[in-house]
Amino acid sequence: MAIDFNSKYAKRIKLDNVEYNMFDVKKAASDSGFALEKLPYCLRVLAENVLRHGYGDSIKSFKAWLQNKTSEDEINYLPARVLMQDFTGVPAIVDLASMRDAMQVLGGNPLKINPLIPVDLVIDHSVQVDSYGKNDSFAQNVQKEFERNNERYEFLKWGQKSFKNFRVVPPGTGICHQVNLECLAQVVHVEETEKGNFAYPDTLVGTDSHTTMVNALSVLGWGVGGIEAEAAMLGQPLPMILPEVIGFKLTGKVAKNITATDLVLTVTEILRKKGVVGKFVEFFGPGLDSLSLADRATVSNMAPEYGATCGFFPVDDETLKYLTLTGRDKHKVKLVEEYAKLQGMWREDHQAVYTDVIELNMDNLEPSLAGPRRPQDRVKLSDMKNNFIEALPTFVANADINQKHKVGNGDYSIGHGDVVIAAITSCTNTSNPSVMIAAGIVAEKASKLGIKSKPWVKTSLAPGSQVVTEYLSKSGLDRYLDNLGFNLVGYGCTTCIGNSGPLESEIEKVIKDSELAVASVLSGNRNFEGRIHPFVRANYLASPPLVVAYAIAGSVYIDLDKDPIATTATGQKVFLKDIWPTQEEIKAYMSSCVTPSMFSSKYKDVFRGDKNWQNIQAIESQTYDWKPSTYINNPPYFVDIAKPKVALNDINNARVLALFGDSITTDHISPAGSISKTSPAAQFLMSHGVSPAGFNSYGSRRGNHEVMMRGTFANVRIKNLLCAGVEGGVTINHLTGQQMSIYDAAMEYKKKSVPLVIFAGKEYGTGSSRDWAAKGTSLLGVKAVVAETFERIHRSNLVGMGVLPISFNSGVTWKSLGLKGNEEISILGITDDIKPYHPLKCLIKKAGGNNETVDATLQVYTDNEVEYIKHGSILGAVIKSLK
Repeated sequence: MAIDFNSKYAKRIKLDNVEYNMFDVKKAASDSGFALEKLPYCLRVLAENVLRHGYGDSIKSFKAWLQNKTSEDEINYLPARVLMQDFTGVPAIVDLASMRDAMQVLGGNPLKINPLIPVDLVIDHSVQVDSYGKNDSFAQNVQKEFERNNERYEFLKWGQKSFKNFRVVPPGTGICHQVNLECLAQVVHVEETEKGNFAYPDTLVGTDSHTTMVNALSVLGWGVGGIEAEAAMLGQPLPMILPEVIGFKLTGKVAKNITATDLVLTVTEILRKKGVVGKFVEFFGPGLDSLSLADRATVSNMAPEYGATCGFFPVDDETLKYLTLTGRDKHKVKLVEEYAKLQGMWREDHQAVYTDVIELNMDNLEPSLAGPRRPQDRVKLSDMKNNFIEALPTFVANADINQKHKVGNGDYSIGHGDVVIAAITSCTNTSNPSVMIAAGIVAEKASKLGIKSKPWVKTSLAPGSQVVTEYLSKSGLDRYLDNLGFNLVGYGCTTCIGNSGPLESEIEKVIKDSELAVASVLSGNRNFEGRIHPFVRANYLASPPLVVAYAIAGSVYIDLDKDPIATTATGQKVFLKDIWPTQEEIKAYMSSCVTPSMFSSKYKDVFRGDKNWQNIQAIESQTYDWKPSTYINNPPYFVDIAKPKVALNDINNARVLALFGDSITTDHISPAGSISKTSPAAQFLMSHGVSPAGFNSYGSRRGNHEVMMRGTFANVRIKNLLCAGVEGGVTINHLTGQQMSIYDAAMEYKKKSVPLVIFAGKEYGTGSSRDWAAKGTSLLGVKAVVAETFERIHRSNLVGMGVLPISFNSGVTWKSLGLKGNEEISILGITDDIKPYHPLKCLIKKAGGNNETVDATLQVYTDNEVEYIKHGSILGAVIKSLK
């Protein structure tokens, strides 16, 4: 939407003889009858956004919000830019390429399908930990990464050449959120227009839920599905209801042996219990004065884990300090300060109005982990041993905690609770120099005592940017990490996304044959079932120094507060406290080893890439030349694009594809990790000449719908209650009574033109912003998902793919209705006249012939979302609007 430079709120400022246009949001608020300073800072950014884009009287919605501390008003949000990682970015670019074909079919100009705002895609999810614990592990893993992903990278190179406003950060640079924080984010975005420079708040949406990390830098952004991101790229506003904002007051200080990881795991536990799904969280209070921006980033990063849309920190002196540390242009840093103070976006002592307020005294924080299945399940370090003992029966019935099993011809044995993966990984913590240096100090102290990691532990170091290895090298701590097996394996998400790679074959054999519940400890943000490694059942999130500690201990069946972590060659018992760093030691390394020049040099040629990337060839063209590929394939979303739009109708006589309980995640629905050799996806790949060694991962094959359809609901730990006592992606085909894979059953139903529904419990779709969880659901023929509650992004993705998200009224659940899964289901009241929160009827035809009608509500929230449902998808609606 064009900016109205004649608006009465347009003004010009001059800084260092450079002029900037801006919109005076403080004056607009005053004219609308409220003081901008009363709004939470995150809403001030949204207020400027709707003002700048000229959405009528939307600014008055913020006055109504102040009066009620909540709102039902809908606004249109247009972010300044889009951020992608390659797992979610590749299918988004595939969709854009397919949309160009569709536009050609409709007789329109394919070049209209082009990003209208800047899009950055960072390739960070494809590197796997094949080699580890060696000096050349990084080189080996990079070589395998390019061998496996050459087709994907050729496609991205084509996209980079053929789409405007689209840049690719090559592999080996870092994790998208850390690269965003350290380089791409500007805080104040400057756009060159025909009227000169225009300054406004840097905002974004990202195709990864941890886009929220940049909220620590006062850049408002959150994760969306790829299909929503595509709409934003194409200039479509993202409709949203003005959210409730929870103020989180921080007091006290993080001190002594406490890390930012301990803080964020505590915050996550508190906010999950509070219930903040769909809400903004904003941090304030005197405690912010003692939090570094890297610490804030750790907290903002895990907003998806505590359920919030974002976790926002306002601009203050720490923001400017970080921009300077990371080598940002001095003039731009001054502009951030000037703009924030002029627009009422600079953090002040007085309190804004919040929907509700929570308080945490950081003096009371304790060393913590989270697990063994969910990031919100905090465990005190002192309780870890008991936590695993209590969880063990849920993994293995009648397990003997003390029984050990010899591994191959080695001189060691493993048992329940032994740590087989210890990974320093993920944007959450590798962006924070304090915890990375702390890990190095633990390794240093251990090495000087002659202590090693246990031989059954797969150790890895996968930083979020090249700056990390630079300051570890300058400090000399890298050699101690190497000594414990934490050699560099790659710059990417690795273990946190499920790219942990294989364990030693002898270890995998013992785990499988003896049904062991072994553990992983990682510095990531996700530990859902089946995500980290298919053979590892207990997964714990921890700070990097604790990851090193557990690699030394070799087991979670230990009380590190009381038990020795190791014994030296001379028989000396060593405790965790003996090798734990002091705050003074950490600060000394940080002050001498983390410098602005490191950031400037490492990001100087951020889009250049190494020789592997530079040697990839691609041809610029309007449309993509689709070639036979098991990685990239033209999806079938637009096959009927030229046909007249069909009116919405009721869903009649659908069958139940799955019955799910609570907390079904997007990892359950659309796994990103390894492809099981017995899965439908494996059968498809083998039929196309791909050997198991070349399967790669589901995440890397998201550009091929044939693989991803077969991978939908294929997580090895998913439990479809239609098949009681069975794990994995199976169901009952009600047409035959047979148990089979969910994919095969769905295809049988499709042949008979039988629509499908899914029933689920609370928090359906919790997890990463994984658009394939909705795309796969749609392509399987699922017309509706009936759940008690939906995770924000997944609900939106379902709508974007034309799948109806529905909830029963008045606390009714599928369990309270006594559903068995063999019923026929009809959803009544679906017409072209549907509106947000439309009332529906669910007619249940039970096997015995009895019918029951239940009231339900369509979980479609805005008029725009209604249009997406009417067009069958958000992409279909966008194409028709652009033609």
